Amino acid sequence: MSVLPGAEVLLRDPIPETVLPHSARVGMITNQSGLLSDGRPSYEVLRAQYDLAAFFSPEHGMRGDVLAGDDVPDYIDEITGLPVYSTYGPGQEAAQKAMAKLDALFFDIQDIGSRYYTYQYTMAESMEVAAKAGIPFIVLDRPPMIGCVAEGNILDTAYASFVGKYATAARTGLTIGEFARYVNAVEGIGCKLTVIPCSGLDRSMYYDETGLAFLAPSSCIPTVDCALAYVGTCLLEGTNLSEGRGTPMPFTWFGAPWLRAEEALRTLPPVAGCTLSPLDMTPTSSKHKGTLCHGIALTVTDRASFAPFAMMVRLLAIIRRQNKEFAFSEFFLKLFGSNAMLADDFDEEAYLAALEAPLAAYREAIKPYYLY
Repeated sequence: MSVLPGAEVLLRDPIPETVLPHSARVGMITNQSGLLSDGRPSYEVLRAQYDLAAFFSPEHGMRGDVLAGDDVPDYIDEITGLPVYSTYGPGQEAAQKAMAKLDALFFDIQDIGSRYYTYQYTMAESMEVAAKAGIPFIVLDRPPMIGCVAEGNILDTAYASFVGKYATAARTGLTIGEFARYVNAVEGIGCKLTVIPCSGLDRSMYYDETGLAFLAPSSCIPTVDCALAYVGTCLLEGTNLSEGRGTPMPFTWFGAPWLRAEEALRTLPPVAGCTLSPLDMTPTSSKHKGTLCHGIALTVTDRASFAPFAMMVRLLAIIRRQNKEFAFSEFFLKLFGSNAMLADDFDEEAYLAALEAPLAAYREAIKPYYLY
């Protein structure tokens, strides 16, 4: 049986009019990933049932055409004629004021299940607006791209930011709807939250096992395996290594002109579930643009045994010891959610072993919010 996203379940089983009348003026936080199984945008469901008054766009824009980190402008959507307010960048305050004037907010965006991905925090901040305004917030759930497995370290909230706001694991182990339920309760957001679950979803599923057509949630996450690798390789954005932007292999290749790639791979203990191979590439944009880089290509061979976070912690520790040119940036602290790796005497194996107990506690803490 194929999986149906929450938007399609809403089409089949509308919210009772006693809960949300058809005359309600609603807003929708969405982007190009908010699709029905037949490829139509999910906002068509809302337009058929309610007075859809405005869109709100996350990082990368409503149509996915804005580069990572760039400001997203407000504009009128040429397809629907509706205003699009940016929740990402300097216009965020105007977007939140527009949200508060509506009768309800809907959220439908494909998340990937990694702590660093900003869509979940766009959702959480919008939930805070809805709580203050006293309006319903409805999440149309979607399958996680990388299954519901919790992995990695737990963020120290001293390093909280928009790439890691809450004390969650690097791989959250939750669908976007479950994440909403978790933070609404644990973080005390307290909005009038409704999550429309997917139909037919098993939490062990990866996105390409659901029967749904794949559409990249952002330009540098072109495949499901890339999303899985990203749990580890996103940490490279906080270093002077290229994370593969400007190459055909974003987040599955990384390198630098000075990297001793073969030496690093000889030193690295065996990694289950993936192959790592030396490969030289020249990025056409971002870090080391136009410069030949010695690098490492990653291929996932067994998703069940692959632990991307642990792999990257080991590799970064080795690369740091072998390459005097290597450096962390301040951004690394926000991504990693800890300053542990910056210590001169960092012991990667001791660090990874110490993660087991807090990760086990986190896994127990999120169970009450499961929908599947």
